[in-house]
Amino acid sequence: MAKNIQAIRGMNDYLPEGTVLWQRIEEILKNVLTSYGYSEIRLPIVEQTTLFKRALGEVIDVVKKEMYSFEDRNGDSLALRPEGTASCVRAGIEHNLLYNQAQRLWYIGPMFRHERPQKGRYRQFHQLGAEVFGQQGPDIDAELIMLTAREWRALGVSEYVSLELNSIGSLNARVRYCEALVSFLTRHMDHLDENCRRLLYTNPIRVLDTKNADIQALLNDAPLLTDYLDDGSLKHFSGLCKFLKLAGIPYLVNPRLVRGLDYYNRTVFEWVTSSLGAQGTVCAGGRYDGLVKQLGGRATPAVGFAIGLERLVLLVQAVNSECAITLRVDAYLIAAGDDVQGAAMLLAERVRDALPSLRLMTNYGGGSFKKQFARANTYGARVALVLGKREAEAKQVVVKDLATGNQETLAQDGVVARLISILG
Repeated sequence: MAKNIQAIRGMNDYLPEGTVLWQRIEEILKNVLTSYGYSEIRLPIVEQTTLFKRALGEVIDVVKKEMYSFEDRNGDSLALRPEGTASCVRAGIEHNLLYNQAQRLWYIGPMFRHERPQKGRYRQFHQLGAEVFGQQGPDIDAELIMLTAREWRALGVSEYVSLELNSIGSLNARVRYCEALVSFLTRHMDHLDENCRRLLYTNPIRVLDTKNADIQALLNDAPLLTDYLDDGSLKHFSGLCKFLKLAGIPYLVNPRLVRGLDYYNRTVFEWVTSSLGAQGTVCAGGRYDGLVKQLGGRATPAVGFAIGLERLVLLVQAVNSECAITLRVDAYLIAAGDDVQGAAMLLAERVRDALPSLRLMTNYGGGSFKKQFARANTYGARVALVLGKREAEAKQVVVKDLATGNQETLAQDGVVARLISILG
């Protein structure tokens, strides 16, 4: 017997009972984005490997260790996208979307990184991202944060997430800071773990977000990035904080908050939760004013965020039972006998024509009345439409309210009005 083929580790199936919640969450997120004037852009999953090397930096783990890259039949080096911002910038440059205009874009889809799978963190994961191009003030940074805060309210998770902010300044400011940080860490080399020692020579600022508690304690005496910020970054950050206070959005300034990708500057932020254990970041973003030029376009200010959908789904499941909906239908059409199956199909289509939003499921495969009513209950139907041979010949249908047990026989032309009166 041939061995069963299973999904690749860290690349998961999402089954029907789970995708209903995903759809609900995605609908809420998209509605909020649309209400702020953001437009969807759809991006390819496969890009040239060079795109991510140039955008993210060749020495970071995402590119060196985690990115799925391969040569195609033409010998071109391609990669499964590990994040969405670089692809969005590439599309903006290629299609001339970014210049002499402000763009508010959003996208959704799978990303790929080869890392150790754990709860809420997988090799194929899903993100919803939003990017704004052409606006450089702290007001647009504030809008993105206010937008995400509105999404948390719509999902009923506001009290379980908190906002952390920081400014990482300009590239020149970070170079000066990294020199001071490396000098400090070098004097304490014996206290660094293997990962931090490696980062010391590749991306030292990432040592700040180490999860090693002993090194975090050591960093209490390290130089502060704030002391090395340029005047423009300080002014920008001060303006952002003022806008957030005006909007009534609480935040914590976290001087150790940095982003793992090289293209960020000035504002960085994360929405974090303590309800998911160690994997506590639900949404992260910031400003990346140099990336468009870095990828071959003209200098264009930009800012954005990405929401990890797996983690957001886990959070909603953990704290908001009202969102934990299951697959349900409004009505279930029971067909009694093979001779009436065709009539049942036609009746169902007429009802759908009149009520396009009605969730109506038709029974197929036969079965006794008892089994068919059991299926109606399985799908949570409020109404059962019963069509037997006698009803089919008389152009009638039995309508049963499964909540009250009341039932009546109606002409098929009257079933739509009766469904409306029962379902509202």
